[in-house]
Amino acid sequence: MRALIIGFILVTLSLSAVAQNLTEERIWKISSRKRSIFLDSGVFHYKSDTTGAIITGLRNSIAAGRDYERLVIDFSTTSVPRLYGHISSSENKLRVDFFNTAISGVSAELKNSKYVKGVDFLAIDPKNVTLEVSLKGKSSFDIFYLENPGRLVIDIR
Repeated sequence: MRALIIGFILVTLSLSAVAQNLTEERIWKISSRKRSIFLDSGVFHYKSDTTGAIITGLRNSIAAGRDYERLVIDFSTTSVPRLYGHISSSENKLRVDFFNTAISGVSAELKNSKYVKGVDFLAIDPKNVTLEVSLKGKSSFDIFYLENPGRLVIDIR
């Protein structure tokens, strides 16, 4: 019985050590315009009534004279679905959960990326998709959306 209690306490403590502490994270709602405010950590979200969205494309670009790389996620709908994201500066990763969304035939390959090491799409269940962007080093982000058609734009520097 004593071993069971000690085991329970150890499991509880270890879970709290790796969980996100949202009270220490900056939380912001993404907007429909570029703000040119680059953040290197925190939580972001967008509340949308869009359902049945399908991720149809992923592309990147680096234009001469810009000090950032742009990732664009294309959707089949006119607006972006509800999403929740987290920038982890300690892991050099960006994760975005898209709700009521599916993915269809999208390649996770990027051309000549300056900041991105790799991209993975994880379909946890038929209604939700997670995008995980692994970065080559410390990065900061300006994230916004566009409509008609729906696109999520992630500028990385």
